[in-house]
Amino acid sequence: MDHKTQTLDKSQVELTITVTPSDYEKHMKNAASSISERVAIKGFRKGKAPYDLVKKEMGEMKIMEEALQHIIQESFYDAVKKEGIETIGMPEIAIEKSAPGNDIVYKAKVALLPKVTLADLSGIKIKRNVKDIGEKEVDEVLENLTKMQAKEEIKEDKALKEDKIVIDMDLFLDGVPIEGGQAKDYAVYLSESQHIPGFNDELIGLKKDDEKEFEIPFPKDYYNKQLAGNKGVFKIKVKEVFVRTFPEIDEAFAKTLGQDSVEKLRELLKQNLTHEAEHKADEKAEIEIFDTLIEKSEFDEIPEVLINAERQKMFYELKQDLEKNGVSIEQYLADIKKKEEELFEDFKERATKRAKAALLSRQVAEKNNLDITDGELEAEIAMMEETYKDMPEYKENIKKPEVKDSIRNMLLNKKVVAFLKDTVLEGGAHKCDDHSHEEKSTSAEATADKEK
Repeated sequence: MDHKTQTLDKSQVELTITVTPSDYEKHMKNAASSISERVAIKGFRKGKAPYDLVKKEMGEMKIMEEALQHIIQESFYDAVKKEGIETIGMPEIAIEKSAPGNDIVYKAKVALLPKVTLADLSGIKIKRNVKDIGEKEVDEVLENLTKMQAKEEIKEDKALKEDKIVIDMDLFLDGVPIEGGQAKDYAVYLSESQHIPGFNDELIGLKKDDEKEFEIPFPKDYYNKQLAGNKGVFKIKVKEVFVRTFPEIDEAFAKTLGQDSVEKLRELLKQNLTHEAEHKADEKAEIEIFDTLIEKSEFDEIPEVLINAERQKMFYELKQDLEKNGVSIEQYLADIKKKEEELFEDFKERATKRAKAALLSRQVAEKNNLDITDGELEAEIAMMEETYKDMPEYKENIKKPEVKDSIRNMLLNKKVVAFLKDTVLEGGAHKCDDHSHEEKSTSAEATADKEK
């Protein structure tokens, strides 16, 4: 194996790495064995077919494709080690030559670890503010729970504040129909808030088959930038009006929710709300801690590769959130009238901030001798394997070295956050252990899924 190094601007280097056939021979054999585990080779048990037969059946290029990730991973880390450089984040790989029996040549652009001068933690104090939970908050949850069990009956009279109304709707801006602004059989619960203030008020007093046209302004911060701050014209027709009857908050109602009495139900709700308030206070405190550290610490120039990696993560997170709500990234971009490249540019400031937070976390860990033991890592992996015992693709993925590194980093970040809370929060960190397993599972799933 051979390599050449070129220093780039913005704390980056580019390695041109050449891997000879003798260097990657073992990876080809391992790849052939992996393929024969998945693909039946006549006359041989899974994983036992000889290399030459797998090559004949599947083609040597297929074996190389299977081996390439491991070839690059090993050769890249060997080159970095020989150079004695300290890198951060995943490299950007560009393959120049890749053919069986020939040298593999690729370029790896990677960020160098920038220097960080950590702020003096003794001079930072953050207050953790927890929302008080009283009877009013419990009452609001109970009211929402009764609405979830409401009975509905068609009525011929005019719609009142507590009713549900079903409409057909068309939205216009400056006389032009808005794409996505049409809806059939759209249900509106008149007692519940809408994204557009005043919309529900226009529907109160209408009855079946009524038609109405009205104009109302959209909020300036409305998610659809085309509509934000503008006045839209709605044309609606009422399809049905339903009167809603809500259950009494009594023992029978409590039992439908698994509690023996209203008192026990209220107690449980208050516990849950208090727990949620504690968790939100923790999250807000964490954000404030890192915002303060970023402001008071000093950084060398942040490598572009590192910022771009954070942008990619943010894009992935946005896409996942949209898909959970049934919205495609293409529809979202159309709504905000932006191209993917423009959205990436919008991410730059927050991505830079996230990159700085990651660097600070690393610096805090090094300066305070925080690390993850092999026992802690294995315990986390065992928990993940149990969580995903019915998902073999996840279990197999967890075994990969790069996934293990991600899991180790995730655990170390948690340890750093706990240390910072103990150090800079007034009164020390609040222990919110009930969320710990849930957070670990969520992080584990994200890590395993991301690396697939």
